[in-house]
Amino acid sequence: MKFQLVINMERLTPEEDVRDIERHVLEMVQMADEGGFEIAWAAEHHALELSIAPNPFMMLTWWAAHTSRIRLGSAVVVAPYWNPIRLAGEAALFDLYSGGRLEFGIGSGAYQREFDRMAPGVKQGEGYLYMQELLPAVLKLWEGDYEHHGKYWSFPRSTSAPKPLQRDVPIWVAARSPATYDWAIKNNCNIMSWALSRPFAEVETYMGRFKEALSANPGARRPIFSTMRYTAVYDRVDQADIPLDAAIRQTGRFENLFKNLGGVTDGFAEEIDLEALNSRAEFDREAMRQNLIFGTPDQVIAKLKPYEALGVDQFIYCASFGLGMKEQKRSLELFIKEVMPAFA
Repeated sequence: MKFQLVINMERLTPEEDVRDIERHVLEMVQMADEGGFEIAWAAEHHALELSIAPNPFMMLTWWAAHTSRIRLGSAVVVAPYWNPIRLAGEAALFDLYSGGRLEFGIGSGAYQREFDRMAPGVKQGEGYLYMQELLPAVLKLWEGDYEHHGKYWSFPRSTSAPKPLQRDVPIWVAARSPATYDWAIKNNCNIMSWALSRPFAEVETYMGRFKEALSANPGARRPIFSTMRYTAVYDRVDQADIPLDAAIRQTGRFENLFKNLGGVTDGFAEEIDLEALNSRAEFDREAMRQNLIFGTPDQVIAKLKPYEALGVDQFIYCASFGLGMKEQKRSLELFIKEVMPAFA
């Protein structure tokens, strides 16, 4: 099993200097580059200090200038927010600047709050329809002249300038529903999945959908299956509550954004009370302690071995859930030195 890194520019309070956050994120990516991670991912979000990422390709270009080996990708560009010609060109330009290190991740978007600002009138639940029209158009533009007359976009004959440096850019889709898995297999896309704080059985469900989609499409290439979890490695068991407290605070903010349950002031999302939610069982403190990849190196290895046995090709280490910068760096250091060798 190989490893990827998700890292965001998280600003949790107005007192934090965004320059310190930017430097920290770059240093984490450099550690992952030197430590043998396969890919580092940058998100796309808008008007939220929780994840400062208005254009993933700008972030990736900055990382590319300060790394040498690690592949760099968008996780994910939000399809309804983009014009196909602009997206094809910006992604290809990054592939050129990075020496052919682009991993192109595309998705349907997460927060209705963002849709209301970036794609007014579009419902978050309809985002996948935009993704399924946008991706084929981008791929055609990367090949050469192409005109498009679809439901959501229409443009005369055009092309991507520049073209990607890579002949076949790896494509990734964020997938949870069976229909998305089937579409991904049909369109030669690698899979990114995320079980949030739910039990390991949720990952097994996603793997089942992946295998069903493969069976339903005989002859299709088997893409890479990856899955993400919040991850933190610490030196001693008495440090266990530090990442757990951070994850609970962050989950309260995410649930606000996912379900429009609270306010956002000057870009800072209000933390809602998880105990008041109908789905509070999945946010139980002890359940999160068990389900998330938190622990000493030996504990984390033991938690990850079932993922490897299940057939997960690449595990996505999500470092961004409100954990302090010092703790994030120590965690990644321990993961590289003491956890990854167990999966070599």
